[in-house]
Formats: sequence, C-alpha cells, structure tokens
Amino acid sequence: MAERRTPLYDIQVRAGRQPSVAATRNSQLAIRNSIRKDVDLIRVAIADDHEIVRRGLRMTILGEEDMELVGEATNGREAVLLAASQQPDVLLLDIQMPEMDGLAAAEEIRTQCPDVRILILTSFDSDAKLYAALQAGVTGYLLKDTPGDGLVAAIRGAAAGEPQLHPDIARKLMGQMPAPVTPLDELTEREREVLMLLAQGNSNREIGGALFLTEATVKGYVSTILGKLHVTDRTQAALTAVRFGLVDVDEL
Repeated sequence: MAERRTPLYDIQVRAGRQPSVAATRNSQLAIRNSIRKDVDLIRVAIADDHEIVRRGLRMTILGEEDMELVGEATNGREAVLLAASQQPDVLLLDIQMPEMDGLAAAEEIRTQCPDVRILILTSFDSDAKLYAALQAGVTGYLLKDTPGDGLVAAIRGAAAGEPQLHPDIARKLMGQMPAPVTPLDELTEREREVLMLLAQGNSNREIGGALFLTEATVKGYVSTILGKLHVTDRTQAALTAVRFGLVDVDEL
C-alpha cells in the first residue's frame, strides 16, 4: 500500500487558507485511522459534492475491517489535491462536481498519480460520460444505485487492479460491441455463392452452370477466394466455409 502523505487539512492551514469542510473531515479521519490496528488496509478516498452521499460512503468504508478512509473532497480540484497528498489505493470519484468535473479530475489524477485506482461513482450512464471516463483511464464505472456489498467488492477489486463495471454499464458495452470479423466478411456476395458451391463439392464447370458463369470466370473467382481466405487449396477453403457457418458439414 502507498505511504502516508500530508493531510489536505495541513496543506490548507500552512497555505493560510480556511480549512474546507472536507479538509476538516480528513483531519478527523487521520486521527481515527491512527488508532486502528496496524494492518495492510485498502486506503480509500471519496470525492463527491453531496454530503449525504459522502456520509453513506463513509459509513460503508469505515464498516470494513480491511479498509480505511484517508480523505474526502467536495469538488474536482480538491480531488486532485487529495489524490496527490494521500495517494489512496482507490478513489471514489463523482462526475458532476463544481470547480472541476470528475472527468477532468480523473485525467489529471491519472497523469500525476498513476498508481491511484479511480472508481467513477455517478448517476450518469450516458455513452458520452462512459466513454470519456474509460478514455481517461479509470479502473471502473459504477452507478450510485450499486448496493453496499457490491461497492465494497468493487473497491477490493479495483485495489487489485481489476476493472469494475456496474451490470447495466457492462450490458451497454456488450450490446454495442461490433460483430466479430471473419474471413468470410472479406468476400463479395458472388464470391460467397461460389465458395458455398465449391464447399459442396462442385467443380468449376458445375459452379458455372449453377450461376450462369463461364468456367474461366469461376476459376478467377476461386483464385480470388483462396487469396482472401489466406488458404492454398479448395479443401482448405471448404473447411473455412464450414468453420464460419457458410455451409453445414453434412453438405461437404
């Protein structure tokens, strides 16, 4: 786990600034954590501008024996400072926050603190927010309706470097995945017709008769098909047609 860093409270006091609510809370957490058993805990930080959300997350984290809460932030800029000062193992980061939003904060944190695992915890499931977060390099994307035990499991998984996705987000991504590309996708409709007849054991003359093509034209098609499929003979071409479902094995 990362070494302990100067609390945000001390940073703001030394800078002559009035400590923020989050900084004061962070100082209190530092005292609480110092009296806990000296074990290898997952160090967690929270960044959310809603006190009620932070309170719920705080209670969840402090209720786990293998976790400690090392700080809280109420906006994106505080989140960047918190990540730099505390180097948490996992940062729970909201997207919609004042001063700097969570996506901008995530990019900055990933640049300055690459070892910090960022778990987005938000109400937004739009494609734009999701892909922007993934491009920023976050470890996971969770929605705020994630149950407590699911959140705890996600924190542990993120600390271990495992990607974490809310089930709805995972289904969204799966639904948008393009169909796998096969060698047959390289063939034109006519080439697929020729390959299907070839795989069924027809000669060039028989293929030409079925498709009203000359034998020479069919021979040209077969040569092109072999090249596109990266095979060297008709048998390999036929096996490729079977493998990718163009013809059934019983038709060979």
